Amino acid sequence: MDVPDRIERTKQTTELTPRPAAAATNPANPADLTAPLTGAAPLTGAAPLTGAAPLTAAPPLTGAAPVLAATLGLAGGCWVIAAWLMDGMDMGVATRPGSFWFFAAAWAAMMAAMMLPGAAPAVARHARVSGRLRAAPLFAGSYLAVWALAGIAVYVLDRPHGPVAAGAVVAAAGAYELTPVKRYFRRRCREDAGSGLGYGLCCVGSSVGLMAVLTALGVMSLLWMAVITVLAGAQKLLPARSAVDVPLALALVGLGLAVALAPAQAPPPMM
Repeated sequence: MDVPDRIERTKQTTELTPRPAAAATNPANPADLTAPLTGAAPLTGAAPLTGAAPLTAAPPLTGAAPVLAATLGLAGGCWVIAAWLMDGMDMGVATRPGSFWFFAAAWAAMMAAMMLPGAAPAVARHARVSGRLRAAPLFAGSYLAVWALAGIAVYVLDRPHGPVAAGAVVAAAGAYELTPVKRYFRRRCREDAGSGLGYGLCCVGSSVGLMAVLTALGVMSLLWMAVITVLAGAQKLLPARSAVDVPLALALVGLGLAVALAPAQAPPPMM
């Protein structure tokens, strides 16, 4: 076989030999989709984001114990301050408030001492719901601000009075305990008012009768301060019960009559 025939035979053999098919890419195969792209130039020129401060969440409020402890501790300290300011000032129904600035300081200490113990659960609840500890002093401060404004009204309306006028105020306070207005404000005072101002307004409406008893019998009396603190705190924390509320109201009416008609026989100090 000559050379041309050999070349022609080789060419025919090559054409008849099947060539391997190119591997088809299956777009449904995840391996094909995730295969790295070769030959593509890397992206350059994109500078990383710098200078942005990391976002940090506020630390959650883990419990009400710190708020309760701080609130009750403040109340205890204010009892000491009130006792120091009021030393020697108690003259029963004849007690005079003194100068405005002295009365303002004494009243602020008195209200913090008397009203914070009963309001401590509400302060802790507000801080827990908001999730921030700093919400507690704002709530308590605005709550006490309402009582401070009530003190201005007390100072303006106060007049020298005797046992008869004091007894009438106490008896009227006892009657107020049985009114629908008292029941409404007491219920609202036990609920979450949403803000210290709203809570303070509701609690003033609930305790206005008891505070009238204090101002009538001796606004500078530690004894009556303690009595009103217990009563006001119990009404903030406990639900209304006729078996307790009605006897309390009748006792106040009876005390008012005793102060007016027989001040020497009424609980001291009346004169």
